[in-house]
Amino acid sequence: MRKIASVAIVFLAVFTAMPDTRTSNATSKKLRQLFDQDWQWRLEQYPESATLAGDNRFNHRLTDLSFEATEQRKTHEREMLDRIRKINRAALAGQDRISYDLFLRDKTLAVEGQRFPSELAPINQMQGLQIEFPQLMGAMPLATLKDYENYLARLAAFPRYIDQTIALMKRGVDVKWTPPALPLRSVSAQIEGQISAEPSRSPLFKAFEKIPSDINETLRSQLRESARKEIASSITPALEKLLAFIKDEYLPACRSDIAAAVLPEGEAWYQYSIRVQTTTNLSAREIHETGKREVARIRREMEAVIRAVDFKGSFQEFLAHLRTDPRFYYTRPEDLVAGYRDICKRADAELPRFFAELPRNSYGVREIPLYEAPAQTTAYYQQGAADGSRPGWYWVNTYKLETRPRYEMEALSLHESVPGHHLQISRAQELKGLPDFRRNAGYTAYVEGWALYTESLGGDMGFYSDPYSKFGQLTYEMWRACRLVVDTGMHAFGWSRQQAIDFMKENTAKTENDIIVEIDRYIVWPGQALGYKLGELKIKELRARAKRELGERFNIRKFHNAVLDDGPLPLDVLEKRIDEWIARQKRIR
Repeated sequence: MRKIASVAIVFLAVFTAMPDTRTSNATSKKLRQLFDQDWQWRLEQYPESATLAGDNRFNHRLTDLSFEATEQRKTHEREMLDRIRKINRAALAGQDRISYDLFLRDKTLAVEGQRFPSELAPINQMQGLQIEFPQLMGAMPLATLKDYENYLARLAAFPRYIDQTIALMKRGVDVKWTPPALPLRSVSAQIEGQISAEPSRSPLFKAFEKIPSDINETLRSQLRESARKEIASSITPALEKLLAFIKDEYLPACRSDIAAAVLPEGEAWYQYSIRVQTTTNLSAREIHETGKREVARIRREMEAVIRAVDFKGSFQEFLAHLRTDPRFYYTRPEDLVAGYRDICKRADAELPRFFAELPRNSYGVREIPLYEAPAQTTAYYQQGAADGSRPGWYWVNTYKLETRPRYEMEALSLHESVPGHHLQISRAQELKGLPDFRRNAGYTAYVEGWALYTESLGGDMGFYSDPYSKFGQLTYEMWRACRLVVDTGMHAFGWSRQQAIDFMKENTAKTENDIIVEIDRYIVWPGQALGYKLGELKIKELRARAKRELGERFNIRKFHNAVLDDGPLPLDVLEKRIDEWIARQKRIR
C-alpha cells in the first residue's frame, strides 16, 4: 500500500548497456543486504507483523507506540530512502532493478506521508488494538511451554500498549487529528465485549483451555492460573481504562464532519491516500466519474437479470424483494458457515483449470467473534504464515443473519478465499528469489483488484448458475463501483453520510445494515476502497490486451501466472510486466 507518482519516471527509464558483471554482482549484493536489513528492522519494530508472517522470534513483545519510538521509525524511513538513492540502479538488471524501483517508490511515499500525523488516530470501528490484539493472540503458536510464556508476556505488555495508544489519541485531539465521532460509537461495544468479571470467560483465556498434553499437568495448572491473574489484574483494568477514555474524553472530542478534507492539510492527505491506495495519479474527480460510468454499465446488466427471472416490479422493488424474502437467508449461524465452506470446497476443485501453479498453504472458514461482528464487514481474510505453519483464515460474519443473503455468498467466497485473497497472498509468500518486502507487499489496488477480478471468473468455474447468485455477483461488482462515487463524494465533494447510504441503497442489493457498515468504513479509511475497482479494471484491461494480441496462443493459466509471478505490484509496473510477457509469448514458436 505504499506507492507514489513522483518516482514514476524511474519506470520509464530505458535499459542502457549491460553493466560490468563484477560491478553488477557487487551492487546486487549491496541492494539485497539493504533489503534484508530493512526487513529485519521491520520485523523487530513491528513484532505483531512478524508473528502473522510466521516469524516467532518476537512473540513476547508488542510494538513500542511511544512518541520517541514513532519518531525513530520515521528517521529510519528517511535513512533508507537516502541509502537506496546512493545505489547505482544502472548496475542492476532483471528482478533486482524491479526491486530497486519498488523499494525507492515505497520509501519515497513513506517519507512524503510523514507530514500527515495519521498515527494519532490509531482506533476506529474497523481497526485498532480492540480488534487487532485478540486477532494477534489467536494467531500465536501454542505448542510448547515457550509459546505459552510468550503469550503471557504479551498479556503483561498489553496495559502499556493501551497507555501509549491513549497518549497518541490525546495528542490527536490536541492537534485536531481525530476520526469522525459517528462511526466511532461502536468501538465501546467492541471493548465491552472483551471485559468479563470471570477471567476464564475472556476471549484471551481460550488459548489455555486445551494446553498440549506434553506439557505436564503441574505446568498446565500454573499457566492457567497465571493467565487468570494476568487477565484479572492487567487486561481487564486496562480495557476498562480504555473504555472510559473512549466514552468520556475521546468521543466528545472527535469531529462531527466526515470528510477527510476537514483535517489539517486534509485535501492533500486525501489525494495522498488516493495515490497510496490506487497506485495511480488519478484525481478524485476522475475516479468519481469512472465510478458513475461503471455504475451505469453494471446497472444495465442487473436489469437484464431481473428480466430473466420474470420479475414484474421496478428495480427498487426487486431489491426490496431480495432484502426481505426469507428464502434468501439462513436462520442458523452454523448453516451459514457450512454454506461458505461448501462453496470454498467447490472452488478448490476448479483451480487447476485456471492456474498453472497453486500455493501450498491451506485455508479454512471461521466465524467472526461476536464482540467484533456488529461493526465488521460481511467477511475478511487473514493471511497464513509464510512457512505454512498457520493456515489462512476466511472469517465470515453471522451477526444478524437476516442481513447475510445467500445470493452473495459465491462471489464473496471467491474474493476472500480462492482464487482471490488466499491464493494470491499465499502464492506471493511462497515465491522464491524475491526479497521479503515484495513477497509481503500490500498494494491495495493489486491485492484487492485481483480479488475483485477473480469474482468474474466464477461463471467459468461453475458458479452463478442460479440467476440470483449472478445478481449477487453483479451486486458485489456494483458495490465496488459505488465506492468510487461515494468515497470521493464524501471526502472531496461534500456528500453527507446519508447521501452516500442512499446512493448505495439505490444501486445495490446489499442490506441496509451492510450498507451502513460499509459507508462508515469509507468514512474512517479515506481512499482505501478505491483500489478495488481500479485494480480490477486494470487487470481486465490487461487480459483483454493479451487475448487480442496473442489470439489462439492466449492461455488463461499462463496469463494468471504472469499476473502473480512477481508478487504484488503497483498498477503501472504490473502493466509494464504484462506487456513484456505478451512480447515474450509472441516470440515463442
